[in-house]
Formats: sequence, structure tokens, C-alpha cells
Amino acid sequence: MPEPQADFSWSPPVGTLGQLIAQAERRVRDAEGERDRLEREVARARAPASFAAAIQSKKTVGIVAEVKRRSPSRGSINPRIDAVKRAAEYVDGGAVAISVLTEPEAFGGSIDDLAQVSFGIKLPTLRKDFIIDELQLLEARMAGASAALLIARAMRPARVAELAKAAHDYGIEPLVEIRDEAELELALAIGAVLIGINHRDLESLVIDVNLGERLLPLVPPDRVAIAESGVSSRRDVERLGAAGADAVLVGSVLSSASDARNAVRALTGVVRMPRG
Repeated sequence: MPEPQADFSWSPPVGTLGQLIAQAERRVRDAEGERDRLEREVARARAPASFAAAIQSKKTVGIVAEVKRRSPSRGSINPRIDAVKRAAEYVDGGAVAISVLTEPEAFGGSIDDLAQVSFGIKLPTLRKDFIIDELQLLEARMAGASAALLIARAMRPARVAELAKAAHDYGIEPLVEIRDEAELELALAIGAVLIGINHRDLESLVIDVNLGERLLPLVPPDRVAIAESGVSSRRDVERLGAAGADAVLVGSVLSSASDARNAVRALTGVVRMPRG
């Protein structure tokens, strides 16, 4: 995998993202004793289904439906959500893949949620978390995830590249999340196939609804472009699809829906538009 060049600038994240990264670092330290065991088990584990292929196989904008209990921006969303039941409803509604938030402190998730969903349904799953270490990728792999989120803003560019390579080595597809042109350049430089464009600034929690329409057309057509955050209606899916999104990741509005099956179905069927 290509190495990023030295001219990618970076400074440590602040605000909410900085706090979440610090908490992730502590959890990694606490779980350090599991590393050797996980490495041995991953070497024997069966390969998961491809997250990218599931999206690319569709002619419509894929819905990546997320299981989420709470968030720093919205507070409580659905604290008693049954992860497997909700994921099954997403499947019935036509979701192309499932995202599971595993961060425990701010989002109320767990690696157990991921494992139960991954082994309880037939769609590819994404580990959505604040991943800063190979140990978290090993956990994701053993929990059956097909993909894992890597937030470009969270780490030095060289570290993003290292974790992307480790993910591939473990049989996981890295979803590199970006918010500007420089981060897109980094994602392309390290060979990322899955590229997420997050409308939400994780440091300030402010959403820029125009970000996707600015960045989506810049993603090469051989990559998979996923728009994240701030998607709540079919009109949003249509707007992002017209800009070139291959899929959209939808969290809060689906996790809080009283009828998750129909909530997903209402977002499906938007024809994908080619980029480039």
C-alpha cells in the first residue's frame, strides 16, 4: 500500500473528537493483554463478506443503516435498542450494509453489539468507533466485521496508512473518513477504496450540509464514496446521489424510528449517478 507523503499537515484533534480519542487510547491500554490471543484467532477466522462489493453491486444509492443508542450531538437516541432486532429490520427494509457503533462511553455501544449483529444477519457490517490501534481492528475482525472506520482527522497521516494496511492484512476493509480535499488526497494516496465524507465536524459537532456535494465529485469513480451524517430524508439521499454518492450512512433517524423497516425502505431506490 502506498505511503502518504510528508507534506500532509496534521495537528492533534481537539474538542469532542480529541476527548473521544483520549478515551479510546485508554481502552486500548486496558485491553493490551488480549492482543496476542486476538492475533492467533484472527489468523484462523473465516473471511467476512465484502463491504465495498455489497455497495458496488447495486444500481441504487445504498443505505448503510446504523445501530446507535446515543451520541454527543443528540444525547439519548434509543438507549434500549436491541441491536440484532434493529439490524434485522434494517435488512428487511432494504439496507445494503449495517454500521454498528461500538464506542461505549459517548455512544453506548459495545463490541458485543457488533458480534451479535455480524453473526446474526447476512449483510456486511462496519465497526464504527474511534480506532487508533491495531488491537481495535483485531477486535472488529473477531466480531465478524467486514469493515472498520478510520477517521483521517484522528491520527497522523502515517498512522492512518499503517492502520489501513493492518486492516487489509487482517481481512478488514478500511473506510477512511474525510472532511476536506487534503484528507481526500491522503485517502487516495494510501489506496483507500472505501471513502466516507462526514458532514459533521467531530471536533465542533457542527454539520456542513454542503460538504458532500463539494467533495463527492472529487472521488474517483473506481472508489466507493459514502456520505455520512445529517441524512434524514429521501430528499437528502436524492441530493447526495445526484452529487455522486454510492451510499449514505444513516444513523440517528433510523435508530430512533418507531418503524425501522419502513424508515429504511423510504430511503431506498434512488438511482446512483456516475462520477467523473
